[in-house]
Amino acid sequence: MSVDSTHVFLGMTAVIASEEMRHLMSLAERVARSNATVLILGESGSGKEVLARAIHHYSSRAHKPWVDLNCGALPEHLIESELFGYDRGAFSGANNNKPGLFELAHQGTIFLDEIGELEMKMQVKLLRVLDGVPYYRLGGVKKVSVDVRIVAATNQELERAVAEGRFRADLYHRLTQFTMRVPPLRNRVQDIPPLAWHFLAQHDPALRFSPGALDLLTRHSWPGNIRELRNAVIRAAVLATGDEIRAEDLPLEQAHGSEQPPSGGSIEGMERKMIFDALHSTNGHQQKAAAKLGISRRTLSRKLKIYDSGFSEARL
Repeated sequence: MSVDSTHVFLGMTAVIASEEMRHLMSLAERVARSNATVLILGESGSGKEVLARAIHHYSSRAHKPWVDLNCGALPEHLIESELFGYDRGAFSGANNNKPGLFELAHQGTIFLDEIGELEMKMQVKLLRVLDGVPYYRLGGVKKVSVDVRIVAATNQELERAVAEGRFRADLYHRLTQFTMRVPPLRNRVQDIPPLAWHFLAQHDPALRFSPGALDLLTRHSWPGNIRELRNAVIRAAVLATGDEIRAEDLPLEQAHGSEQPPSGGSIEGMERKMIFDALHSTNGHQQKAAAKLGISRRTLSRKLKIYDSGFSEARL
C-alpha cells in the first residue's frame, strides 16, 4: 500500500495524506525560512514533534544542532541544569563543567515540548534567553550567549493558563511570534489508512488489513491520536492468526460498533471524558492513566483538580 506523501525529518517519519496536514507542512516550509519563535498547539500524540522537526529540516539551521527537551518529564531543579548547564562545584555531585542544552543547540534549534509545564521561575529565565540576554550556568561566573531558534509545543490552552496565573503573559506573547495548530487525528480521517499501513509495514510487511478492519480504523475517534493508532496496529498484528488483520483483531473500545467520531461538543468536554475513561480503564491509577493518555502525571493531576468533582476515588 503506497501513501500519498512520506517524509523523514531527523529520523522521524511523517505520513501525510490529508489536505489539513499538507497545508500545515507547506506552512512549516515557509515559517522555517524565518527565525521566528514558533508555538505548536495540539492534543497529545497528534504529531506536534514531527512538525517541529520539519521546521528545523526546512530552515537554514538544518545542518546545525537539533536539541529537544520534554519540560514535563523532569523536576524544576533538573530542568534548569539541563537547559542552562552548570559549573564544577555548583552543587553536590557537580564534579565537572556541563554545558546546557541551549549551548549545545547554538546556531541550531531547541524544541521545548510540554512548555506549559514550566514552573514560574523557569519561565522568567527562559524569557530572558528568548530576549537575547546572556545567562549564567548554575554556579557559573561567566555569562553565556547563544544563538538558538526556539520551537515550543503544548497540549494546553496557554491563554487560559495565562488568565489563571499559571503562565506568564510576557512569555506567552514571546513564544507566539508564530502559532501553528495540529488537528487531532479524528479531524483528518484521510491520514488514518496510510498511517495504519505505515505502522503495519514497520511491524510485519507480510500482513494486510481486511476491508472491515480499515473501515473500523477510520470510524474510531482516536482520543490518543497517532500514538494510539500505532499501538492498536501493533497489538492487532500480534493477535492476527493469518496474513490478514480483521476487525475483531483490533483492540478498540468501540470495536465493531457504528459509533462515529464526535463531531460536536466542547474540547473541554472531550478532554474530560478522555481523562475519566482512562482513569476508569486503569482502575483509578493516575500513573497508568497518564501513560495511556500520553501526558505527564503532573499534567493529569492538574486537570483532575479542575474536574475534581468527577473522579474522587482516583488513586495516587
